[in-house]
Amino acid sequence: MSRQFLIKVFAPLAVSASILGAAFMMSGAPSPATAGTALSAIAATAVMPGANGAAVPSLAPMLKEVMPAVVNIAVTAKVQVQNPLLDDPFFRRFFGAPDQQQQPEQQEAQAIGSGVIVDAAKGYVITNNHVVDQADSIKVRLSDNREFDAKLIGKDPETDVAVLQIKADKLKALNMADSSQLQVGDFVVAIGSPFGLRQTVTSGIVSGLGRQTGISEGGYEDFIQTDASINPGNSGGALVNLRGELVGIPSNILSRSGGNIGIGFAIPTNIARSVMSQLIEHGSVQRGRIGINGQDLDPQLAKAFGLSNTNGAVVTRVLPKSPAAKAGIKSEDIILAANGHEIESFAQLRNIVGLLRVGDKVDLKILRGGKPQTVTVTVGKDSDQAAAGGTLNPLLAGATFAPVDETARQAGDDLSGVIVKSVEPRSAAARNGLRQGDVIDEVNRQPVDGVDSFQKLAGASSGQLLLHIRRGNGALFLLIQ
Repeated sequence: MSRQFLIKVFAPLAVSASILGAAFMMSGAPSPATAGTALSAIAATAVMPGANGAAVPSLAPMLKEVMPAVVNIAVTAKVQVQNPLLDDPFFRRFFGAPDQQQQPEQQEAQAIGSGVIVDAAKGYVITNNHVVDQADSIKVRLSDNREFDAKLIGKDPETDVAVLQIKADKLKALNMADSSQLQVGDFVVAIGSPFGLRQTVTSGIVSGLGRQTGISEGGYEDFIQTDASINPGNSGGALVNLRGELVGIPSNILSRSGGNIGIGFAIPTNIARSVMSQLIEHGSVQRGRIGINGQDLDPQLAKAFGLSNTNGAVVTRVLPKSPAAKAGIKSEDIILAANGHEIESFAQLRNIVGLLRVGDKVDLKILRGGKPQTVTVTVGKDSDQAAAGGTLNPLLAGATFAPVDETARQAGDDLSGVIVKSVEPRSAAARNGLRQGDVIDEVNRQPVDGVDSFQKLAGASSGQLLLHIRRGNGALFLLIQ
């Protein structure tokens, strides 16, 4: 299955108000140490009296304790709406429309998702980034129908995790289990608000682990796959084990229709916990890096290296002056394990390193010249990470920005700034004239020397942006407002 196909059929699980209305028309209608009143482990099942006095198992007692920790999240946001035909110069000429592009109208949109209380004392709620991204207001509704305005503590698009906070008493929180202990075949229960149907419970098993869908290119993916039925509106809800512990946060589904076909994906709690702690502490994630490029060790490559198996990832490049270079990592090294975890792909290694904090150490078991050895690398700051335009400024929504790479510098050795890595068709960035491959070296007449400075300059402007752009062999100023 191609990545293009995956991107089309993987669906985030927040549901808009318009979709919710259509659905009803068609139907005819943190860690235990910080949790204030976190629920302790609950018996997996209870025996209930059945027909003819026979005992039958039931999840009802466990769910009675767990469900108050799962909340409904309603967001409102202003979105720009414009007839896409007005972007077509031929259409404008044929129908006599004005040559200049029309400014899009702003309309208020609503969406519904789910969340989980993970710290009752402090009112922390964990959910998906895509549930609250671009939200102007966020409301959290509890199982007892109390409703509160929520404060956005922080969000991380690359893992699709966000943390909210509400001021409320008598909250219940879920304990976060160690998701690394999950096994394929374990029973799990999904709780959320599919299509706005609050406190809906479905059950299934863990169908797979370590899934990477490719839906968030450049993101950090290590999904739990489950056949527990999850649908739009389940985003940010709870995937719990039979002890009533949180093991995952439902994030997206594989579907041709947008509805459940038994293939859903959840963010493991070990990832969610790590990201949440940084969002609470810093408001953002300080992503780690060691400064290597690499690839998977496929059978052909393994044979070329004289290896009998394909375990590990091959280092193809070590960036100069990077933490890996300082630790002695070399090109052609084969990384077999990181901090005791066996490496099966380069993406897995990237996930492990990217979720560590700057200053942490990672022990890499490597194979060099057929001889195993261990190298310790101190994780550095990820200066190479891409930035999503929509998180910086609405005028840049739909574009992603990255440091100027070596390929771009070959066309001009004096290039500095950030390069436009991608631009979505008909997005705000596209309408404002940005193109893939543009190099931005000034924002509002201030020099840009990397992603960090671009984020500060573009994010600080609440009005227009004056960009100086290197495009091909030329240069231009682009004023967007």
